[in-house]
Amino acid sequence: MALAPSEIPSARVCYQGRSRRPSEQPFPRGPQAGPSTGERAAVLGNGAVTRRRELEWAPDRRVEVVTEGGGSAVIILAHGAGAGQAHPFMAGMRRRLAAAGHTVVTFDYPYVAEGRRAPDRVATLLECHRRVVESVAADADAVVLGGKSMGGRLASHLAVEAAGLFFLGYPLVAVGKREPRDTAHLEDIEAPMLFVQGERDRLAPLDLLRPLVGSLPRATLVVMPEADHSFKVPKRTGIGEEQMRERLAAAVDRWLSGIL
Repeated sequence: MALAPSEIPSARVCYQGRSRRPSEQPFPRGPQAGPSTGERAAVLGNGAVTRRRELEWAPDRRVEVVTEGGGSAVIILAHGAGAGQAHPFMAGMRRRLAAAGHTVVTFDYPYVAEGRRAPDRVATLLECHRRVVESVAADADAVVLGGKSMGGRLASHLAVEAAGLFFLGYPLVAVGKREPRDTAHLEDIEAPMLFVQGERDRLAPLDLLRPLVGSLPRATLVVMPEADHSFKVPKRTGIGEEQMRERLAAAVDRWLSGIL
């Protein structure tokens, strides 16, 4: 999903370790971040507790926010354009990162929560995403932003503080295109970044992605051999979807251990 320049807020990206402008404020505390209602908890088979709540991110507009795990740092993991947080990929990554000792938050963007297929305008997606971050940041020792494809790209445009940012399949080029999208905003991010990319990902050819990552002082690239944008690999590799998610979670967890 392309981010049109006119749809990207003008606020400077403000990550941990970078000073604020005088007009910039830290995360809203308490009710300013948006009221939550009806929190529910469930104990999974592995003993992990999953908590679900509704967040009113705008007047009369709500999305479900799911939290799993109990670490002092919070990972906010955003979904891609094609599926919401209930997709096995998102649920599996949340579960695995929580099992590694992290608190992991996922949520649905408004178009998913409201039963629509096409993503909302970028400004709407960013506002909802920001409200989710604000709703959990007050109680976190550190916040790490992450996302699958579109969700990661949107996270990189949020004007919020974060200890790190990771991308699970960064969409460097649009479907059917070869020319890379504008990535100038990534140069303003001083926090560590992790790019986890499939070797066969047509939305981020490695000959385009490697120079980009190499130009970012605190960026790391991890390549999943033979994987595509959805991190699926040929059957001949013998690697199933569950095994791939284990590898993805392990790569993110190793990176997190070096920044938190």
